[in-house]
Parts: sequence; C-alpha cells; structure tokens
Amino acid sequence: MSFTKLPLIEPILEALSAEGYTTPTPIQEQAIPILLDRRDLLGCAQTGTGKTAAFAIPILQILSEQKGSERGQRPIKALILTPTRELAIQIGESFTAYGKYLNLRHTVIFGGVSQHAQTQALKAGVDILIATPGRLLDLMNQRFIDLRTIELFVLDEADRMLDMGFVHDVKKVIAKLPSQRQSLFFSATMPPDVAKLADSILRKPAKVEVTPVSSTAETVKQAVYFVDKANKKRLLIHLLNDPKIGSALVFARTKHGADKVAKDLAKAGIQAEAIHGNKSQNARQRALSNFKTRQTRVLVATDIAARGIDVEELSHVINYELPNVPETYVHRIGRTGRAGNNGVAFSFCDAEEKEYLRDINKLIAKAIPVVDNHPYPLGTAPAIESPEQPTRSQTPGNRSEKRSETASNDFRNGNRRRFSRR
Repeated sequence: MSFTKLPLIEPILEALSAEGYTTPTPIQEQAIPILLDRRDLLGCAQTGTGKTAAFAIPILQILSEQKGSERGQRPIKALILTPTRELAIQIGESFTAYGKYLNLRHTVIFGGVSQHAQTQALKAGVDILIATPGRLLDLMNQRFIDLRTIELFVLDEADRMLDMGFVHDVKKVIAKLPSQRQSLFFSATMPPDVAKLADSILRKPAKVEVTPVSSTAETVKQAVYFVDKANKKRLLIHLLNDPKIGSALVFARTKHGADKVAKDLAKAGIQAEAIHGNKSQNARQRALSNFKTRQTRVLVATDIAARGIDVEELSHVINYELPNVPETYVHRIGRTGRAGNNGVAFSFCDAEEKEYLRDINKLIAKAIPVVDNHPYPLGTAPAIESPEQPTRSQTPGNRSEKRSETASNDFRNGNRRRFSRR
C-alpha cells in the first residue's frame, strides 16, 4: 500500500514524496484513517514504528482543512505532550517536514533553556504545540499558554512519562483541556497504571497495536559476547576498530558509566560523545546533532536519554551493559534495522549479567547467538594492557552507584521489579 491510497490531501502527499516516503508503516496505515475520522486512538507501539507520522500527518490535515488558519491571532489547536526534550525536538522536525506546504505554525517548548524564544513564538501565534510537561505547566502558570482552545491532544510515550515521574504533571495538564476534544494515547507498553491513565483520557477509542514488545525486528542481526567486566572497554574498542561499523549507539546503565565509556573511546581515537540527563540541554542537542550528521561516530547513552532518538541508517547498537529489564533490550536494539534497513546489535555479558541474558532470551523466545572467537573471552581478566588501551583498567558503569538512571525508572515499567546487583 502507498500513501496515495490513504485519504490524504495533496500538500501532505507532496511533502511525503519530498522526504522519500512512499509506503506507510503498519501503524500509519491503520491509524491515519481512524484519526481523520476524528476518533480517539489508543496506540500500543514502540519507538521506531513510525508512530510520530501516524499522528502528525492527520493532525496537519485536520487543521489545514479548518477555515481561518491564516488569521494573525492563532489559538493553539493541537497539543502533543512528550516526556523528553530530544523527542519533542524530533516531533517538531517531523511536523516541519510533513507540513512544509501547509499554512500552519508549530513550536516546541521544553525546559533547560531560556524561555524567551519559546514565549516569543507563542506570542506570534501557533496552531500546534509540542511540549514537555514541566515547561508547559510553567508557561501555563505564567499565562503564556491557554489550553481552552485545544481540539487535538496527543500523549506520547505514556509509559516513559510515568516512569520519569510525570504522572501528576500530566494530570494537571489534562485537567485544563476542554472536555470536547480528540485524544490520542501512545505507549510502548501497557502496564496497569498506564492503562488506567488511558481510560481517564480516551472516549471509546479505536485500538491499534503493532510490534509487540517481546518481538525483535528480523532486520536486526543479534550477537552476544561473554566478557569480563574489566575487559568490556577493550572489547568495545576492538569492535569499533572495524571500519564497517559506520555509526554506533552504545548503551550504558548509568550517567557516570556513559561518560566513562565516551572518554575511553575518545582516548582511543574514536569520535564519541555521551548523552544523559545531567548534560546541559545545549550539550545534549549538540551531541545528538553531531551523531546524526556523522561528525560523531559513537553516541553513548542511558536509556532515558536515548528514548525517542531516531537516527536514519543507524548501523549498530551495542549494549555495553545488559539492561536488568528484558523489555528494555527490545527497545534498545529497535533503534537499528528500521524502515527495512539491516542493523546489528551486539551485547556484552559479564558473569553477573547472565541472569539478565536468560530473561532476554526468554522474552524474545530465542537464544541470542554467542560469539566465541573474540580476544577477551570471559575468565581472562585482568588482561595484559595493549597499545590501544594505554590507561589502566576501570569499570565503567559500576553497579555500586546507588541510583542507576535506567534501573530507577525501568523498575516502574510493567511487572518487573528486579534491582540490579550491587
């Protein structure tokens, strides 16, 4: 099926063609007609399934077909609430791309930066607002934003929103929305607290579910390396010495661990940057931009910081540390092998992480192939220092850190409540 078979207006079809998009993903094919029919939608879909376009395209079409969009004073008609700055920015980029031939304005607001540019855009008038909860409530309290004119409301990444502790902020926002509105609710997982929130927002929603969380894309080649914790740095550098790895998203369990891995790679002459919640907004945006434009070859991230990162033609995902919640593994490796492209996911597993690996294999209903012929097999540490690693062995992402960024949030996701080993 092509986009031309969907009931889309010509300016949007032209924009999609300019972006090189011809065939909708399953969630786009199912969701777009439902939303154009002005029904509420409950979408269970992971990052990477094309859900942003699934809601952005119909929102643009609905608003463009309304009269009066050329007036100077533009009340906000659509609100997209999303948990992270990075995801908000990327959603904004999608609205720019799909709406390039429409007379609609949108802006993105998030914390961590000066509000001046954001408030100026709001004063000029916008049709579509993409926001993170904290900054949205702040600007509402300052009377820069009035939600009484909202006709379309999207709650994106609802499970992550709750994981990050935004449930009260979300409820405050919902309380200010008109009761008569079209609501869209997207979540990768549907634990009881998320389902309860959905029930409070939606009215007789159509339900769309694609790519269950337990499945991994067939386009992703997976492999696991058994390696001592002290040798993970050496193994990572060894693998990245292969020029076939064009770009790699490396996952660490903690903020400190992500910084340490990035520094180790930089010392080895490999262009790498870290991205996590302790970085300034400018640093995070710069790191992500450098990675997208291939100025940086390796981006080292924690799970929360990586949520919503969408990089075209990402060749490799490397789990430097296995997640202690198996569903997180599926989310991680789903960032490669998208849109029919092939991808590779490598995972490092030390002795303490074998239990995590067993849980992952059980969830995805198959055993990840093991690579035996590598220079740092399990049980060989401490290894002799090689010229490519002049620094002494350290343990990135040490589990003694009391608050793992991933663990502290993943524990609240679904039914898993396992603390990482100390």
